[in-house]
Amino acid sequence: MTSAPQSQPAPTRPTSRDVARAAGVSQATVSLVLGDKWRGRVSEATAERVRHAAHELGYQPNLAARSLRLGRTRTALLVVPALTNEFFARVYTGAAAVAAEHGFGVVLYPSPEGTGPARDPFASARASLDGVIASSMAAGALDVLRGAGLPLVMLDSDPADTGVAARVNLDIADGMRQVAEHLLALGHRRFVHLASAVDTWTFAVRARALHDTLGAVPGTSVRTVPAPLDVQAGREGAEHALGASGPRPTAIVCDDDILAAGACKAARRLGLRVPDDLSVTGFDDLALATAVEPELTTVQLPAEQVGERGMAALLAVLDGRPAEPGSLPVHLVVRGSSAPPSADGLRS
Repeated sequence: MTSAPQSQPAPTRPTSRDVARAAGVSQATVSLVLGDKWRGRVSEATAERVRHAAHELGYQPNLAARSLRLGRTRTALLVVPALTNEFFARVYTGAAAVAAEHGFGVVLYPSPEGTGPARDPFASARASLDGVIASSMAAGALDVLRGAGLPLVMLDSDPADTGVAARVNLDIADGMRQVAEHLLALGHRRFVHLASAVDTWTFAVRARALHDTLGAVPGTSVRTVPAPLDVQAGREGAEHALGASGPRPTAIVCDDDILAAGACKAARRLGLRVPDDLSVTGFDDLALATAVEPELTTVQLPAEQVGERGMAALLAVLDGRPAEPGSLPVHLVVRGSSAPPSADGLRS
């Protein structure tokens, strides 16, 4: 009579003590290295030895126990004006990638259009967050967030605004200067600024940079037409500007690619060719910029890098370190929607 096979005991999960023994270091050193707090305390060679040992053993830190020990939940809240804009999806992608590398999660929270006060997301979850990252929010929309007692990192926001732990900005003004200088170099002198009707710092900077750059060149004129951020509103605003009395503008500078797509539709409806009769420029370099025909001349914003830097800044604040300073550069991408004004356009 044969005996029943004995069940094998489940393999034990490797511990930080196992990693320390394999790497020939103390558990404290393992904690420093795997918690990414080793710089200045442990040599690069030792840190690499610990990481290699952890990888070979298949060690995974117990994040729940670590969170209780540190008093952290390893969760950040990312507040954006809307979920429908590709830019904010890319910001989230960048933030989530850096968060994952450090055992953090990111919760995405939309504030209505980024214009009114953000609803309080903390009523039931205040203790479940380590910090807040807010992207491109309107002035005054973050009072609830500021009062939450959590570190607040602002992305694409007014540098003069106080009460934030860290800030990550794009060089938005330089982007709009690049647009204006490109069109001026092509010979344009009559402009329409199809401006976002959303009252935020980033759009105010675009308007100021455009008007300052164009105003420095004699003989230029610019008319501002505000419009909500959707294609239909952009089309209606551009049709209104192009149908106004007086000399027709030869270039429309748009605050983002969505408005620019509307401006291109307006030109076609009025029998104008882009760029032969009218140059159109966008801002952001969304997927839409290469979906329209002709493809848009626009300013490329490194959205994922904004999210990466934002999450890295929050991690630095939580660790008591200074966040990386400086604005992220942007650059103009010249495509088919901009060209020198036609002789007829200059005369009209």
